[in-house]
Parts: sequence; structure tokens; C-alpha cells
Amino acid sequence: MFHAPPVLPVARRVGRGARLLAAVIAGVCLTLLVLAARLTPSPSGHGTHRGLGLPPCGWVVAFDKPCPTCGMTTSWAHAANLDVASALRAQPLGAALALLTTVIFWGAVHVALTGSRLAAVGATMATPRALWVLGGLAALAWAYKLATWGG
Repeated sequence: MFHAPPVLPVARRVGRGARLLAAVIAGVCLTLLVLAARLTPSPSGHGTHRGLGLPPCGWVVAFDKPCPTCGMTTSWAHAANLDVASALRAQPLGAALALLTTVIFWGAVHVALTGSRLAAVGATMATPRALWVLGGLAALAWAYKLATWGG
């Protein structure tokens, strides 16, 4: 005769603290996306950060070469305005991070409103290996920016 293993009790919903944290995360993500959507992307593929009142990139000024994050703000501005092709051209990793931020926003809203344990799934993805992969993607994105640099 077949006996099913015992079912262990599992919390079906997260508590108020986790829901509040999810709401804060959603707010931060939304702030970044709205800020990016309000910027006018630079046609050169970099320099959009100047619209935030920031100075010119020191790497560009000193070396006439892009820094490792060059084009990120421009990419986010394009992505937030749903121009994915331009976002990818400006900075592929920036486009991916803007998309990831959008996914995290909607996931956090879901957790905040429903108490879902969805965040636990996301937390399992935050591993040292994932950080190494992200670092490798950042290096590739910088190499892309160096190869396509027009000054």
C-alpha cells in the first residue's frame, strides 16, 4: 500500500513586515523607472545623466573612453519609454537591468498586496554564482560600449 509522505505546514502568506518591505522595494523601483522615463535620452548613447544635474563623466573627459557604466542612464531612459531597440544599442546591460527592475516592481507589488511568498523564490536566485554572472555581463557590456564608442 502506498503512503504519501507527511505534509509539513508551510506559511501561506508573508507577514506585515515583509509586505511593508515589498511595498518599499516597489516604491524604489517605481521611482527609478519614472525618473528614467522623464529623462530625454542623449542621441550619442551616453550623457543622459546630465539631465539629473550630474557633471560630465570623468572617464570621458580624461580618456575620451567610456566608463564601465557608460550609457546606463541613456539605456534606462529608452527602456522606460518602451524603446527597447535603442535601450539595447545604448547599453545592453542597462536595458536588462531596467527590465529586471520592472519585473521586481511588479513582483513586489504582488507581494505587498497579497502577501505572496514570491519573494522567497527571488531570494533563492541571489547567489554568489549569480553575482559572478552579473559581473561577467557587466564586463561584456563595457567591452561592447568600448567597441561602439563614438565619443
